[in-house]
Amino acid sequence: MASMLLIGVAIMLYLASISAQPAPGCKTHCGDVEIPYPFGIGTDCALGDGFEIKCNKTANGEKPFIFNVEVLNISVSRGKTRVLNRISTYCNDASTGRMKRDQWWLDFSTRPYRFSNRDNNLVVIGCNTLAYIYNKYNRTGYTTACASVCESPSALTNGSCLGVGCCQNAIPKGLRRYDVYFYRVYNDSDSWQFNPCSYAALVETETFNFSSNYITTKRFNETYQGRQPMVLDWAIGNATCEMARNMSSYACRHRNSECVDSTNGPGYLCNCSSGYEGNPYVPDGCKDVDECKQKPNPCPKRAVCHNTVGGHRCSCRPGRKLNEETNSCNPDINLIIGICIGSIVLVIIIFCTRVIFERRQLTNVKKQYFQRHGGLLLFEKMKSDQGLAFTVFTEAELEQATNKFDKSQILGHGGHGTVYKGIMRDNISVAIKRCILIDDRHKKEFGKEMLILSQINHKNIVKLIGCCLEVEVPMLVYEFIPNGTLFDLVHGKNRTLHIPFSSLLRIVNEAADGLAFLHSYANPPIIHGDVKTSNILLDENHMAKVSDFGASILAPTDEAQFVTMVQGTCGYLDPEYMQTCQLTDKSDVYSFGVVILEILTGQMPLKLESNDTQRSLSSNFLLAMKENNLDAMLDSQIKEHESKELLRGLAELAKHCLDMCSDNRPSMKEVSEELSRLRKLSKHPWLHRGTETESFLAGQSTSSFGIEESTEYPGKVEEMPMNQSSSYYVR
Repeated sequence: MASMLLIGVAIMLYLASISAQPAPGCKTHCGDVEIPYPFGIGTDCALGDGFEIKCNKTANGEKPFIFNVEVLNISVSRGKTRVLNRISTYCNDASTGRMKRDQWWLDFSTRPYRFSNRDNNLVVIGCNTLAYIYNKYNRTGYTTACASVCESPSALTNGSCLGVGCCQNAIPKGLRRYDVYFYRVYNDSDSWQFNPCSYAALVETETFNFSSNYITTKRFNETYQGRQPMVLDWAIGNATCEMARNMSSYACRHRNSECVDSTNGPGYLCNCSSGYEGNPYVPDGCKDVDECKQKPNPCPKRAVCHNTVGGHRCSCRPGRKLNEETNSCNPDINLIIGICIGSIVLVIIIFCTRVIFERRQLTNVKKQYFQRHGGLLLFEKMKSDQGLAFTVFTEAELEQATNKFDKSQILGHGGHGTVYKGIMRDNISVAIKRCILIDDRHKKEFGKEMLILSQINHKNIVKLIGCCLEVEVPMLVYEFIPNGTLFDLVHGKNRTLHIPFSSLLRIVNEAADGLAFLHSYANPPIIHGDVKTSNILLDENHMAKVSDFGASILAPTDEAQFVTMVQGTCGYLDPEYMQTCQLTDKSDVYSFGVVILEILTGQMPLKLESNDTQRSLSSNFLLAMKENNLDAMLDSQIKEHESKELLRGLAELAKHCLDMCSDNRPSMKEVSEELSRLRKLSKHPWLHRGTETESFLAGQSTSSFGIEESTEYPGKVEEMPMNQSSSYYVR
């Protein structure tokens, strides 16, 4: 029974091997063109119907064709086929005075070919001519267009295809069908006196060179009898290498072949392994390369080259030894060998001794880190404050929660470290921040400062659960917020959810409540320092949670508050801070004004690809407000569905937040109250008539923001024994 099974397996392997090779007697050439497998001429000579080549008799002898497209050559190693592609023409019929179009299309949708986006360009030649390619059966597909203009033959330059008489443009990846269409740009009959025809075609970039007589004559169309060289990419099937290796139709049959995913659309290609060359699609197609016959010789002078299967080796004369690094034959001295061996043994002994010593010291180092970061003070405070919900984790606990900080657990990267998702033993999800560094000035106070942060309890602020102090740079453990960020809703992966503007306004209002709490109700006050949409998280109910997962430090209001490193994110930075290097609560207000602009405009705060005058969203907005052109900045969807009063109110609020002078900006509490008022206005617009007598948006005192008196906060926060002249930063 076992022998029958082995025979069956052998038969299946044999059938699979012979299915991946041409049948006996297949032609390998058509005229002067070689047709390598997987291509073939006739039935059973190609890998499949898509690779079959027709060998037609022409006036110039036998020529290979795909459909009616002549093949010039086929490269198995590069996965490319050069062909002659038809030129589309747009000519003036002198007898009728009308334009005559001959527009070409080409479709490889059912074949393994796709037009090479690296080797081809769409070329348009003519005066006052616009042509484009598109997919007739997929109008939503990619369209590439090019326009060419010229006044007279004297304006043309040989070799220049930049729009004067000649234009070229790139094509997209994966293009398998295109249709050409000409569009008459100008009704200028004078140009046809010296430009009888315009042309459009996909042309091989390397071989194309514009000539001015392409305009005044029909030479371009007549050079290859109405055709031009073009390059096609091809691939096997539609599967990736990983999927194809498990298929019976896997084309890379030779044991010394390798699979490579196609770079232009689906499918894969086969290449011979390093040290081999030939055709990897047929058995025994990859032959060993004799490197010893290559020039220059791979071995050094006075050395003998020995060819091996898949490589080579070099040997030196007796008494000498090959140095592979310098590729030279050096003296083989026994003393040197003895010293090297002795050194290696000594290094191993030292290494083992050091490992044992470091293991013994590991516990002491962790204790030192714990004490250095204020761990003992933290424990004493936790004992005195019974019931405090704060945990000091060990490094082993956090490694277990994050699967040893596996890359798959990364939630994001920031300027101060990396955030990981962790699952604690009680099956609670947390966010663990591994900080990159912390100021030496604050290491001793770190534990004390963490205790302060843990006591900040507000529904719109991410809760700090605990920390790990037995490492060189402490790690922070926060509650896990599952629904992404406000940035994702406005710009990122969740922008397609079409969340109502009222919900965006609610989220911004909640974030303002959280920041106002930090500024006005925390003791000591806390300044965020990096307010942006990506630091406004959303919980399972899409409630805003202010966070940035940064290291927290105490910053006294003396000369130490002037920092040497820029804090925050470009596009949100307070311009006054850039001049004074002094971070205040009004710096957060400025950054929050940019957040309001993002939900109003749907634009990024900074466009690096734009020119210098259009990069900053805040600058563009302030200019638009100055020119009374707010509509140009607003998102089209918002303009259509929201009241002008609400949008004008938000714009005025953002304008005051973005004031260049921090003293003129409102407080974060006033911003929160104004947002609450505007939300009520959007729900009950009739309230607007009697509540604007002291409106902040009318330019009055910043102490009044309309109908909503204040934002409610949870109960009074327990006062902490900290210096009242200090401010607290969350980075």
